[in-house]
Amino acid sequence: MTESVDASAVRAEVDQFRASIAALKGEIAKTIVGNEAVVEGVLVCLLAGGHALLEGVPGLGKTMLVRTLSESLSLNFSRIQFTPDLMPADILGTTVIDDSQAGGKVFEFRKGPVFSNIVLADEINRATPKTQSALLEAMQEHRVSVGKRTYVLDEPFVVLATQNPLEMEGTYPLPEAQLDRFFFKLHVPFPNRDELHAILDLTTGEARGQRQAVLHREEILRMQALVRRVPVARHVQDFAIRVIQATHPDGPDAPEMVKRFVRFGASPRGAQATLLAAKIRALFEGRFAASIDDVRAVVLPALRHRVLLNFEGEAEGMKTDQVLESILKTIPETKAGKAEAQVGLS
Repeated sequence: MTESVDASAVRAEVDQFRASIAALKGEIAKTIVGNEAVVEGVLVCLLAGGHALLEGVPGLGKTMLVRTLSESLSLNFSRIQFTPDLMPADILGTTVIDDSQAGGKVFEFRKGPVFSNIVLADEINRATPKTQSALLEAMQEHRVSVGKRTYVLDEPFVVLATQNPLEMEGTYPLPEAQLDRFFFKLHVPFPNRDELHAILDLTTGEARGQRQAVLHREEILRMQALVRRVPVARHVQDFAIRVIQATHPDGPDAPEMVKRFVRFGASPRGAQATLLAAKIRALFEGRFAASIDDVRAVVLPALRHRVLLNFEGEAEGMKTDQVLESILKTIPETKAGKAEAQVGLS
């Protein structure tokens, strides 16, 4: 009896989860045309408590997507325009001397724009490495250390960074350590003809209506907690591990393309991102258990920025997506272990 009650309660939670996501996607679609995969990827990052790096040429709506998301969620939002002269204090905040009520002077910390639920780091690769690294602690540990004090950031906290892959002059490529902090790297594609028609109809016609907040902070935190409860079968988790191992040239299942073109593979943080994203995709589909197909579906955005090509790979014009696709084609879904072999022998 208890099991049936628990099952019905879980089903109700999953149905509510899907209804909330559908309402959120519908609100976003009032402003953002197409790009369903990018929108879904950003939502996955939000529900996983991670961060997204959006890459695409100017004018594709990356900034508008982030702003629309924040307005649809009723969360605090701040935008940081990254420039070469931006300093860490411009992001984190600074300590100033202020007048006290007693007439003396006191030191007061004034919080920077990073103290928001959703932070848009616009053109993040235009700032110097010193400024880029100011986000590292906030992104990984959801807290900020200034002087001798540590400030905890309010949850949910997500950094959505954008960068332009075309202009390299005057930019500072993100170091591998910071790239690894991003849960997903999402490519924003150029719209097709029908989408361009819809964009023009939407942006050159009458004024658009105001967006409504369809989800609030407490609901998002409950959805994040539900994600963590989604079970993963051992063979599904083992498949994700074998995919991660195959990204390393010296890995036991590394295909020939990896051995030839890859310098260094994905970190354990990549395995965490893959598994969490697979859980969220299962909930999107109305299932309370992650499958191998869920893992396959999230490998590219979860690992494409964590696999580093060697000189030959760069010279040949290889893309990390090609390497990851070759891994997914060669890695079997199941792999017999010693225990299974012993059962077979007996």
